[in-house]
Amino acid sequence: MPVPISQIWTVATYVLKQKLKGRKQYPLVLMLEPLFRCNLACAGCGKIQYPAHILKQNLSPEECFRAVDECGAPMVSIPGGEPLLHPQISEIVAGLVDRQKYIYLCTNALLLQEKIHQFKPSKYLTFSVHMDGQREHHDFSVCKEGGYDEALDGIKEAVKRGFRVTTNTTLFDGADPKSVRAFFDEMMDLGVEGMMLSPGYSYDKAPDQQHFLAKTRTRRLFHAILSNRKSGWRFNQSPLFLEYLMGRRHYTCTPWGMPTFNLFGWQKPCYLLQDGYADTFAELMETTEWSRYGTESGNPKCANCMVHSGYEASAVDHTFSSLKGFMATVRATLFSRYEDADAMSALDQPQKPVFLHDALVQIGSSRQESNEVEA
Repeated sequence: MPVPISQIWTVATYVLKQKLKGRKQYPLVLMLEPLFRCNLACAGCGKIQYPAHILKQNLSPEECFRAVDECGAPMVSIPGGEPLLHPQISEIVAGLVDRQKYIYLCTNALLLQEKIHQFKPSKYLTFSVHMDGQREHHDFSVCKEGGYDEALDGIKEAVKRGFRVTTNTTLFDGADPKSVRAFFDEMMDLGVEGMMLSPGYSYDKAPDQQHFLAKTRTRRLFHAILSNRKSGWRFNQSPLFLEYLMGRRHYTCTPWGMPTFNLFGWQKPCYLLQDGYADTFAELMETTEWSRYGTESGNPKCANCMVHSGYEASAVDHTFSSLKGFMATVRATLFSRYEDADAMSALDQPQKPVFLHDALVQIGSSRQESNEVEA
């Protein structure tokens, strides 16, 4: 089972309580960013573009706990930046475990072997390791040669010590479906609990803008990857969200489903867009003009977004909104092969390279020089 029964039960009962209370807008996962700085300079990232004095700052454990308590979501994702650079990250994690929150600590795993002794295995803690594909593709994506092997070593050490480990993969235009499927095999062989997938979001400040996916290409890519699925693949995501990526379902964005708290406060409207900040979670929910966001809003920044932070909460809400939604989830869980001859033939079609190596190395080098900050 890719997710513990206790976690499934916690999420299910939480969502049902929101339904019984008549709440249409409720948080499912808190995106808690305790810092922005990172030890990588990925070409598709728009999160490390802040000036040095911002990159040096951290949220305190107390600020993190206050945000978690205020939000009330049963799950907390800790992205960044690179959370393992935070000097008090183990204290933050321990405090969230005490609160019985299910934590996904997102990391590139370059520091995982060095820092792992600071943590204790728990059903509440999962290391979500950023892995963008097989060795060559991952290294190009993160602008670091050898990055794949370092991350692999971190995963192996965490699995050996009994930690929950998942992978988190962002796919861009031109990704080779056959290579991605081979990557799934590699991750399953490592013993990870499950895999998480998402198409890339076009951050305005990301240096590589030409490889972000539009919706039609997103559906075509994920249809090829996720059809004719192997029984040994495990995904740490809503099966309805995966069907959405394949083009089998339509969902509207629920940006309030995964609210973000960071150095500046509660970010409006979501993890991906920055249209101002609120001082409290209540203010975020009450003052954000939610109708301005999502595909149906006509907002050009949302036009091609299919990212999990906007749409997976929609899929989870669908599961518990009706018997039909629940049965669709059961069916998608039990019958997940999705046999498709056209998708199988697409695996043999030639693919254009996702990234140009020399360009990525140049981007990575220049960004590391300009953004390098003492941890």
